[in-house]
Amino acid sequence: MAQFFSIHPQTPHSRLIRQAVEIVRNGGVIAYPTDSCYALGCQIGNKEAMDRIRSIRKVDQNHNFTLVCRDLAEIATYAKVDNAQYRLLKAATPGSYTFILTATREVPRRLQHPKRHTIGLRIPDHPVAQALLTELDEPLLSSTLILPGDELPLNDAGEIRKRLEHQIELVMDAGSCGADMTTVIDLTDIAPKIARVGKGDLSLFGITHG
Repeated sequence: MAQFFSIHPQTPHSRLIRQAVEIVRNGGVIAYPTDSCYALGCQIGNKEAMDRIRSIRKVDQNHNFTLVCRDLAEIATYAKVDNAQYRLLKAATPGSYTFILTATREVPRRLQHPKRHTIGLRIPDHPVAQALLTELDEPLLSSTLILPGDELPLNDAGEIRKRLEHQIELVMDAGSCGADMTTVIDLTDIAPKIARVGKGDLSLFGITHG
Protein backbone atom coordinates (compact mmCIF):
# COMPACT_ATOMS: atom_id res chain seq x y z
CA MET A 1 0.00 0.00 0.00
CA ALA A 2 1.48 3.32 -1.07
CA GLN A 3 2.08 6.00 1.52
CA PHE A 4 0.48 9.37 0.74
CA PHE A 5 2.15 12.67 1.66
CA SER A 6 0.24 15.93 1.33
CA ILE A 7 3.07 18.40 0.79
CA HIS A 8 3.13 22.16 0.25
CA PRO A 9 4.04 22.91 -3.38
CA GLN A 10 6.17 25.95 -2.52
CA THR A 11 7.55 25.25 0.96
CA PRO A 12 7.68 21.46 1.38
CA HIS A 13 8.18 20.21 4.93
CA SER A 14 11.73 18.93 5.39
CA ARG A 15 10.58 15.94 7.44
CA LEU A 16 8.42 14.68 4.58
CA ILE A 17 11.25 15.24 2.10
CA ARG A 18 13.62 13.21 4.28
CA GLN A 19 11.07 10.40 4.56
CA ALA A 20 10.54 10.39 0.79
CA VAL A 21 14.28 10.18 0.14
CA GLU A 22 14.59 7.33 2.63
CA ILE A 23 11.93 5.45 0.66
CA VAL A 24 13.90 6.02 -2.56
CA ARG A 25 17.16 4.87 -0.97
CA ASN A 26 15.42 1.73 0.28
CA GLY A 27 14.46 0.78 -3.28
CA GLY A 28 11.05 2.40 -3.46
CA VAL A 29 9.29 3.91 -6.46
CA ILE A 30 7.65 7.29 -5.85
CA ALA A 31 5.24 9.54 -7.71
CA TYR A 32 6.38 13.14 -7.37
CA PRO A 33 5.52 16.54 -8.86
CA THR A 34 7.62 18.44 -11.39
CA ASP A 35 7.17 21.70 -13.27
CA SER A 36 5.61 19.85 -16.21
CA CYS A 37 3.66 16.91 -14.77
CA TYR A 38 3.90 14.14 -12.19
CA ALA A 39 6.69 11.62 -12.66
CA LEU A 40 7.70 8.21 -11.39
CA GLY A 41 11.12 8.18 -9.77
CA CYS A 42 13.61 5.78 -8.21
CA GLN A 43 17.28 5.61 -7.29
CA ILE A 44 19.63 5.74 -10.26
CA GLY A 45 21.47 2.51 -9.40
CA ASN A 46 18.44 0.39 -8.55
CA LYS A 47 17.73 -1.88 -11.53
CA GLU A 48 14.79 -3.61 -9.80
CA ALA A 49 13.01 -0.31 -9.16
CA MET A 50 13.71 0.77 -12.74
CA ASP A 51 12.20 -2.47 -14.04
CA ARG A 52 9.13 -1.85 -11.88
CA ILE A 53 8.65 1.54 -13.53
CA ARG A 54 8.92 -0.17 -16.92
CA SER A 55 6.28 -2.65 -15.81
CA ILE A 56 3.93 0.08 -14.54
CA ARG A 57 4.20 1.99 -17.80
CA LYS A 58 4.25 -1.16 -19.97
CA VAL A 59 7.32 0.00 -21.89
CA ASP A 60 10.12 -2.17 -23.27
CA GLN A 61 13.87 -2.26 -22.70
CA ASN A 62 14.35 0.55 -25.21
CA HIS A 63 12.36 3.05 -23.14
CA ASN A 64 14.36 6.20 -22.48
CA PHE A 65 14.50 7.18 -18.83
CA THR A 66 15.50 10.68 -17.71
CA LEU A 67 18.01 11.67 -15.07
CA VAL A 68 16.35 14.49 -13.14
CA CYS A 69 19.15 16.67 -11.76
CA ARG A 70 19.26 19.53 -9.28
CA ASP A 71 21.73 21.80 -11.16
CA LEU A 72 24.15 22.18 -14.05
CA ALA A 73 27.06 20.75 -12.06
CA GLU A 74 25.14 17.51 -11.65
CA ILE A 75 24.31 17.39 -15.36
CA ALA A 76 28.02 17.78 -16.14
CA THR A 77 28.77 14.69 -14.03
CA TYR A 78 26.50 12.51 -16.14
CA ALA A 79 26.77 14.12 -19.60
CA LYS A 80 29.52 15.53 -21.78
CA VAL A 81 28.84 19.26 -22.09
CA ASP A 82 30.86 21.66 -24.26
CA ASN A 83 30.84 25.44 -23.94
CA ALA A 84 28.05 26.02 -26.47
CA GLN A 85 25.86 23.37 -24.87
CA TYR A 86 26.55 24.82 -21.42
CA ARG A 87 25.37 28.26 -22.50
CA LEU A 88 22.11 26.80 -23.81
CA LEU A 89 21.58 24.77 -20.65
CA LYS A 90 22.26 27.77 -18.45
CA ALA A 91 19.71 29.87 -20.34
CA ALA A 92 16.99 27.20 -20.19
CA THR A 93 17.34 25.73 -16.70
CA PRO A 94 15.62 25.17 -14.45
CA GLY A 95 12.63 24.57 -16.70
CA SER A 96 10.39 22.14 -18.55
CA TYR A 97 13.01 20.75 -20.88
CA THR A 98 14.68 17.38 -21.28
CA PHE A 99 18.07 17.51 -22.98
CA ILE A 100 19.60 14.63 -24.94
CA LEU A 101 23.35 14.62 -24.39
CA THR A 102 26.23 12.15 -24.70
CA ALA A 103 26.53 10.16 -21.50
CA THR A 104 29.66 9.99 -19.36
CA ARG A 105 30.98 6.85 -17.73
CA GLU A 106 29.01 7.76 -14.61
CA VAL A 107 25.82 6.64 -16.39
CA PRO A 108 25.17 2.89 -16.24
CA ARG A 109 25.11 1.35 -19.73
CA ARG A 110 21.56 0.09 -19.21
CA LEU A 111 20.38 3.73 -19.01
CA GLN A 112 22.10 4.87 -22.19
CA HIS A 113 20.75 4.72 -25.71
CA PRO A 114 22.19 1.38 -26.94
CA LYS A 115 23.65 2.81 -30.16
CA ARG A 116 24.13 6.53 -29.54
CA HIS A 117 25.24 6.26 -25.88
CA THR A 118 23.12 9.26 -24.98
CA ILE A 119 21.01 10.08 -21.93
CA GLY A 120 18.13 12.46 -21.26
CA LEU A 121 18.62 14.95 -18.44
CA ARG A 122 16.56 17.77 -16.95
CA ILE A 123 16.53 20.31 -14.12
CA PRO A 124 12.95 20.88 -12.91
CA ASP A 125 11.66 24.24 -11.72
CA HIS A 126 9.55 22.87 -8.85
CA PRO A 127 10.31 23.33 -5.13
CA VAL A 128 9.28 19.79 -4.16
CA ALA A 129 11.40 18.17 -6.87
CA GLN A 130 14.34 20.42 -6.02
CA ALA A 131 14.05 19.60 -2.31
CA LEU A 132 14.02 15.88 -3.10
CA LEU A 133 17.11 16.17 -5.30
CA THR A 134 19.01 18.22 -2.74
CA GLU A 135 18.28 15.74 0.05
CA LEU A 136 19.02 12.72 -2.17
CA ASP A 137 22.29 14.28 -3.38
CA GLU A 138 22.08 12.52 -6.76
CA PRO A 139 19.68 12.49 -9.73
CA LEU A 140 16.34 10.71 -9.65
CA LEU A 141 15.89 8.15 -12.40
CA SER A 142 12.51 9.22 -13.74
CA SER A 143 9.77 8.60 -16.26
CA THR A 144 6.63 10.59 -17.04
CA LEU A 145 3.63 9.30 -15.08
CA ILE A 146 1.49 8.37 -18.04
CA LEU A 147 -0.18 4.98 -17.77
CA PRO A 148 -0.98 2.49 -20.54
CA GLY A 149 -4.06 3.53 -22.48
CA ASP A 150 -3.98 7.12 -21.22
CA GLU A 151 -3.37 10.05 -23.55
CA LEU A 152 -2.15 12.45 -20.86
CA PRO A 153 -0.04 12.12 -17.71
CA LEU A 154 -1.91 11.74 -14.43
CA ASN A 155 -2.29 15.08 -12.66
CA ASP A 156 -4.41 14.27 -9.60
CA ALA A 157 -2.60 12.69 -6.65
CA GLY A 158 -5.78 10.98 -5.44
CA GLU A 159 -6.19 9.33 -8.83
CA ILE A 160 -2.51 8.35 -8.82
CA ARG A 161 -2.95 6.65 -5.45
CA LYS A 162 -6.14 4.93 -6.58
CA ARG A 163 -4.49 3.46 -9.69
CA LEU A 164 -1.02 2.73 -8.32
CA GLU A 165 -1.42 2.18 -4.58
CA HIS A 166 -0.26 -1.45 -4.82
CA GLN A 167 2.56 -0.82 -7.29
CA ILE A 168 4.56 2.06 -5.78
CA GLU A 169 5.67 3.04 -2.28
CA LEU A 170 4.77 6.75 -2.13
CA VAL A 171 2.56 9.41 -3.71
CA MET A 172 3.61 13.01 -3.02
CA ASP A 173 0.54 15.22 -3.32
CA ALA A 174 1.52 18.80 -4.13
CA GLY A 175 -1.67 19.59 -6.00
CA SER A 176 -2.03 20.01 -9.74
CA CYS A 177 1.22 20.65 -11.60
CA GLY A 178 -0.15 20.35 -15.12
CA ALA A 179 -0.32 17.56 -17.67
CA ASP A 180 2.15 18.81 -20.26
CA MET A 181 5.28 16.78 -20.84
CA THR A 182 8.66 18.43 -21.23
CA THR A 183 10.02 19.71 -24.50
CA VAL A 184 12.84 17.38 -25.54
CA ILE A 185 15.87 18.99 -27.17
CA ASP A 186 18.66 16.93 -28.76
CA LEU A 187 21.96 18.72 -28.19
CA THR A 188 24.23 16.02 -29.61
CA ASP A 189 24.60 17.70 -33.02
CA ILE A 190 26.00 21.09 -33.99
CA ALA A 191 22.56 22.70 -33.89
CA PRO A 192 19.85 21.89 -31.31
CA LYS A 193 17.09 19.68 -32.69
CA ILE A 194 13.59 19.22 -31.36
CA ALA A 195 12.71 15.65 -30.45
CA ARG A 196 9.35 16.36 -28.78
CA VAL A 197 7.24 19.49 -28.43
CA GLY A 198 6.07 20.03 -24.87
CA LYS A 199 5.75 22.73 -22.26
CA GLY A 200 9.15 24.40 -22.69
CA ASP A 201 9.52 27.43 -24.97
CA LEU A 202 11.46 26.64 -28.15
CA SER A 203 12.48 30.24 -28.88
CA LEU A 204 15.39 29.97 -26.44
CA PHE A 205 17.06 27.59 -28.88
CA GLY A 206 16.31 29.47 -32.07
CA ILE A 207 13.93 26.73 -33.07
CA THR A 208 10.51 27.25 -34.60
CA HIS A 209 7.99 24.44 -34.88
CA GLY A 210 4.98 24.02 -37.08
